[in-house]
Amino acid sequence: MSTRPTTATGDPYGELARLDPVLARLTASYGRPDPFRWDDGGRTEGDRFAALVLHIAGQQISTAVAFVLFDRIRAAIGALPDPAGIVALGPERLRACGLSHAKASYLLALSESRLGGLIDVDGLDGLTDAEAVAALTAVRGLGRWTAEMFLLHQLRRSDVLPVGDVGIRRAVERGWGLDTLPTPRDVEGRTAAWSPYRSYASALLWASLRPPETPAAPAR
Repeated sequence: MSTRPTTATGDPYGELARLDPVLARLTASYGRPDPFRWDDGGRTEGDRFAALVLHIAGQQISTAVAFVLFDRIRAAIGALPDPAGIVALGPERLRACGLSHAKASYLLALSESRLGGLIDVDGLDGLTDAEAVAALTAVRGLGRWTAEMFLLHQLRRSDVLPVGDVGIRRAVERGWGLDTLPTPRDVEGRTAAWSPYRSYASALLWASLRPPETPAAPAR
């Protein structure tokens, strides 16, 4: 991942196609998906804290189930989820919304960190990619995958490729005809040359897991 705030210029997909014939083939088949598109049904209303709540709720489950959990949290608070509202619910009411014990504790940790000034999710724009990931993952329960999704969809960084994402690994296995699922380290080595356009490559790889006309989404 880039060590600076990244904003793509020029023709990212054209450059990726020039760098790798497999990416050229995938671009011809799947077009140029928007790497920053995030279909949350308008739930988070552009609020970054609420987006992180949805990202945490969606860890290792389907998007549809994550939406259900988020909607229950919002109904329980009576407003868009915010740090004070999450803390007021407490662990038992969060569990009653359908969250696991771990996810309830993660949301509380995030909320308490925000209220205590340990993290400002609205003040990450000036940080480098690496600094933003470090700030997010310093909060208990915010792993690298969640941080990278936030960089993609909320900070709109152009050079994010979540090498640990199962969908990305499957797409690399399929696209390059590998015999086994590559490790995150293998994916990182294979994709390093795609910088600074790896967010676009991510979108293309996710898209390649579906029929060309079907919108793609990260594998949770």
